[in-house]
Amino acid sequence: MREITVAVVQMDTTLGEPDPNLAKMSDFVRKITSAQKVDLIVFPELATTGYECGVRFTQLTQRVPGPSVNVLAQRANEQGLHIAFGIASKERVESILFNSAVLVGPEGDVVSHYRKIHLKGEEQMLFRPGFRLEPAETPIGLIGMQIGWDVFFPEGTRSLCLDGAELILVSAAWANDRADEWRTFISSRAAENACFICAANRVGEEPATTFAGESMIVDPRGQVIVDLDETTEGYIVAKINLDDTRRIREETQIFQARQPLSYRSVVRKY
Repeated sequence: MREITVAVVQMDTTLGEPDPNLAKMSDFVRKITSAQKVDLIVFPELATTGYECGVRFTQLTQRVPGPSVNVLAQRANEQGLHIAFGIASKERVESILFNSAVLVGPEGDVVSHYRKIHLKGEEQMLFRPGFRLEPAETPIGLIGMQIGWDVFFPEGTRSLCLDGAELILVSAAWANDRADEWRTFISSRAAENACFICAANRVGEEPATTFAGESMIVDPRGQVIVDLDETTEGYIVAKINLDDTRRIREETQIFQARQPLSYRSVVRKY
């Protein structure tokens, strides 16, 4: 049995202020790990900066690894666990910015750095889209990462799971007026790929957005194991058995029954 304990954090952020946000994230890590042993903690999208920073992202983005990543890598190392979180990142060319999710491990190292592929609205003017979908092999399982609007597109999660991902981590800043879509997409992506999904969404308000919350942990049948409401800043914890993904995929033949030759239009641009 490959049973692990996962925690999902639902938090507000101080817009454009990485230091207080990192302090809050560190407090969550300490609070969660003082209550029970966990293997993985997931934080929302752009958790270190907030979402509506606009052109300020040019000053707020950091390299990976960099100062913010190093803080959370130290927390992961201290507690012997994995931490996933959203961050605005940049390459060596200062003008190339990404909306990223980073997974750091118990050795204090960067295990995975995913750049959001599907940019929504104003994000398209601020960030460059990523293009790689690669699950990360970790001691706790094969993990894929998605950010916010990525879950609107089923191809990304399917691609990760076809490459073996058993657990998908979603860091999001999903708006309250689209909360019904959030719930639908998370459950659908889990059920159609027979995978676990740990989805951490923002709460609170920024000038143009009220965030939906409703963070959740969902099983490979698409059923919600545990969740939070739309306003609560806090966290949820669940034990999951990653062997369930293999068992359910074998029972349903969910991948073997696919007919890729019939799906050619999926890979057309328009």
